[in-house]
Amino acid sequence: MDLLVSTQWLADHLGDPDLVILDATYHALEPEKDAAADYAAAHIPGALHLDLAQLKDGNDPVPGQAPGQAQMAARLAALGIGEGARIVIYDSAPHKTSARAWWLTQLYGLSDVALLDGGLAKWRAEGRPIETGAPSDPGGGGVPIERHSDRVRTLAEMKTLVAEGGTQILDARSAARFTGAEPDPRAGVAAGHIPGSANLPYGRLFEADGTWKRGDALASEFEAAGIDLDRPVITTCGSGVTASILLFGLALLGRDHWALYDGSWSEWGALPDTPKDVGL
Repeated sequence: MDLLVSTQWLADHLGDPDLVILDATYHALEPEKDAAADYAAAHIPGALHLDLAQLKDGNDPVPGQAPGQAQMAARLAALGIGEGARIVIYDSAPHKTSARAWWLTQLYGLSDVALLDGGLAKWRAEGRPIETGAPSDPGGGGVPIERHSDRVRTLAEMKTLVAEGGTQILDARSAARFTGAEPDPRAGVAAGHIPGSANLPYGRLFEADGTWKRGDALASEFEAAGIDLDRPVITTCGSGVTASILLFGLALLGRDHWALYDGSWSEWGALPDTPKDVGL
């Protein structure tokens, strides 16, 4: 299975016994919206609700940090995911949150995981079948997982890398938030960006219809941001969600030397002792 599958591919494979479809809709910056209600109103037949909003480390003071290994294993088991499963993830969120779910599967070493190109919006626009109904977990799963620490960077690691210089750090936020022209939406978080980082707003990786750019069109977006695709990249954003989009773009280009700073600006920008830049 490719990293990115089409709506036609998914339609052709609905009902395959080894296929698990996950709805990873998550309204990270829109708490008034309810992803579980969205799922109940409309989802792809057979899809399960990942509940990405709850798949986080509740003991970490930084919001939305990746879950621990035991929590991730328990969620996979509750969803009925076992060894040999092929997983297709989609969403209906403006921040393309299925990429965050994909990063979590890579953090824990799952293979054969794909995103649905165009997500639920494209599926519905094509008149394909829709189910309704509240989320439920089938249970009965169980797959061995192991945390791959090379896929994530901590605050301490980022402080060292920034002090040393030379690391490619790529920020997925809007240009206005990156430069500090626009204040951060989180209370107590400064405006600006991590010194030495470059900016590639995540929306630039998509075509007008919401499907992913591919090949040279995709590579050119990273190169225009000043990124050398042959060198390692660490991505960041506001809270680790849209930074995952940049990572998936790198994976589509066949690049594997990447990691996500999960604390991102919600951690870095809230601390009094971290260096911060504004402007380009």
